[in-house]
Amino acid sequence: MNPKVQVNDIDEAAKRLNGIVLHTPLNKNEHLSQEYGCNLWLKREDLQLVRSYKLRGAYNFMSSQKREDIEKGVVCASAGNHAQGVAYSCQALKIKGRIFMPATTPKQKVSQVKFFGKEFVEVVLIGDTFDDSYNEAIKYCTENKLLFVHPFDDPKVIAGQATVGVEILEDITVPIDYIFVPIGGGGLAAGLCTYIKAKSPNTKIIGVEPLGAPAMKRSLEEGRIVVLDEIDKFVDGAAVKKVGELNFDICSEYLDDVQLVPEGKACSTIIKLYNEEAIVAEPAGALSISVLDYFKDEIKGKNVVCIVSGSNNDIDRMQEIKERSLLYEGLKHYFIIRFKQRTGALREFLDEVLGPNDDITYFEYTKKTNRENGPAMVGIEVKTKEDFNLLIDRMNAKNVDYTLVNSDSNLFSFLIM
Repeated sequence: MNPKVQVNDIDEAAKRLNGIVLHTPLNKNEHLSQEYGCNLWLKREDLQLVRSYKLRGAYNFMSSQKREDIEKGVVCASAGNHAQGVAYSCQALKIKGRIFMPATTPKQKVSQVKFFGKEFVEVVLIGDTFDDSYNEAIKYCTENKLLFVHPFDDPKVIAGQATVGVEILEDITVPIDYIFVPIGGGGLAAGLCTYIKAKSPNTKIIGVEPLGAPAMKRSLEEGRIVVLDEIDKFVDGAAVKKVGELNFDICSEYLDDVQLVPEGKACSTIIKLYNEEAIVAEPAGALSISVLDYFKDEIKGKNVVCIVSGSNNDIDRMQEIKERSLLYEGLKHYFIIRFKQRTGALREFLDEVLGPNDDITYFEYTKKTNRENGPAMVGIEVKTKEDFNLLIDRMNAKNVDYTLVNSDSNLFSFLIM
């Protein structure tokens, strides 16, 4: 085991957290078990006190410090979940905390930080990504000589987050073949690798990252920590440009694989979990289930655990989640259609081109003078992928002058996302 994080550190963390964090359920899920032909359990960290596992690492770190080292206050940077864990710990330990969060953080997460921290925390919204907030937090921390509570790259934080694995092994009654765990900075994955591999060495641990932020996968492939230039911030709980150094060292040795999942696929999983299981998962929390399609042959007949890492989702994001899901599933398409500027051109399109299962969900048109064609942005939702192929066939048969926006990444990101 890594000398900086050992099993006895994790066992001590479990004792320290007893009575502070919830021992979250490990539920056998019948729907997913039947769908994938395996025995599948969900580790429900979305039901934790702060609705994510992050409280475990934050409290273990802070409660392990000497009182004189934290009396001046602590500082942290977070996309939301770690911030809530630190805020809860500040109130519990009666110490001040200054919490840096990206300006893009969902309002729900900011409100929850203030709720858990009460008068003990101050929230600073700055930057577009976690990494921006992290840099500002480190600068403030250094200038004011305060203790920094790292969200993932610290032995005490990793040991606290690893108690998720302690509970899994306490609750399950069969050998575990696979554990799927989301990866952002890598703290939870590193903790699980340390504990699970010591107690159940034959268990395969698969990390899951969003396609738009593959920091751990890229780093493992190159054998060094890679700092990403750009990331997709949508899966905010797992969107970092750089993984932790200690986490990388541990995962390099013990993690069995890392699989990337498109953000749209995670959105489809969020909707499915809500509709079928009444589970409200945030994008990062859905990654461990979104990945199952990539391993459906390997996990047949196996005992599988998926960690639902959090449920801090802002209802204002649901429209975007639905949109991304439809786009990923091939059920929503945007076109620039250059209609002939004559009476009845639009009616002809509706009657002769649009299919019975097709629905126009977006339409923007400005009539131009002295031109033969009038361009319109049209969003069309279809019922099945086959309906889309039929729609394209009819457009071509009617000589409709169109551009499919979805297939042009630059145009699509500029006009739609």
